[in-house]
Amino acid sequence: MGLKSIATETVFASTAYVLAFFITFAGLMPIQNMFFPDFHSSASLLFLPHGVRVLSAWLLGWRSIPALLPGVFFTYYYLAGEKTFMLSRLMGISIAVLVAPLVFHIAAKLFYDARSRPGHDPCWPCVMGLGVIAAVIGGILTNLAFGSPPLDYFAFFIGDVAGLFFLMMALMLTFRLWRTKTTR
Repeated sequence: MGLKSIATETVFASTAYVLAFFITFAGLMPIQNMFFPDFHSSASLLFLPHGVRVLSAWLLGWRSIPALLPGVFFTYYYLAGEKTFMLSRLMGISIAVLVAPLVFHIAAKLFYDARSRPGHDPCWPCVMGLGVIAAVIGGILTNLAFGSPPLDYFAFFIGDVAGLFFLMMALMLTFRLWRTKTTR
């Protein structure tokens, strides 16, 4: 794999992550706060970046780690500034980029390789299932690193799974529309 290819993956994955982050926090969170004004967690109930992490891990495997790292770091720095270099936040960044590819790797070794590869149609239920596992593991580890209250564990899980589901539906619809246009 050449340097140009690695750079392209990094630009696309990190840009998608940053865009998903800003859509979530600038667009969706204000709406969430209108409907749930007493919800005091900073967690989004539709966290699109988890979908980007899972889909990147599905598509790129271990290469998703360096591909997502700039985008994940940027979003943490955007939210926390210099506090990004605190141990808890560095752990959060590590968890964000490591968990999904690790889950896909372990699943491939133990029972089924759901990662994208030439000649194999995507197993979307498998990707969703592994994304749910990544949401559980990532949510627990992130909340432990931050010392979050129990409500945040559930909010992170709901947001991660909903974000993944939404992005998968959008991706499948896009593929379907693309196939329809190319077969005409």
